[in-house]
Amino acid sequence: MLDNLPRGTICIEDLEIGMSRYVQKQITDRDIELFAEVSTDRNPVHLDDAYAMDTRFEGRIAHGMLTASLISAVIGEQLPGHGSVYMRQDLTFLAPVRPGDTVRAEVTVADIDHARRRVTLDCRCSVGDTVVLKGEALVLAPSRKFD
Repeated sequence: MLDNLPRGTICIEDLEIGMSRYVQKQITDRDIELFAEVSTDRNPVHLDDAYAMDTRFEGRIAHGMLTASLISAVIGEQLPGHGSVYMRQDLTFLAPVRPGDTVRAEVTVADIDHARRRVTLDCRCSVGDTVVLKGEALVLAPSRKFD
């Protein structure tokens, strides 16, 4: 279940630096299994308890890109929302996400290029007080002028 703010579209004309939105989701075993199936990434650190116990993580972890996909959910559904087009995403993975963890993915408007309809977003995912992922996205934002 996602815990988040209302979905929809914020056109570039209405965006402001500092504006922020988020989603929050508990990562389940099923999420990890489905992501492995869709992505074809079946690394045993994600799927095999015995294997994962012998890794530096000492247990199974979620795919990093599963966590990152929550950023995509915020961008595509809330900020800027429907009609947004991803242009670039830079990510740094800082800590593992484990089955059962609740991830909060948040994006914040850092810069707006109105002439080119480009928005730079600071992105971060946290589990409790631990930042597990941070980065920056560049998106083409929807505009009322082009509807």
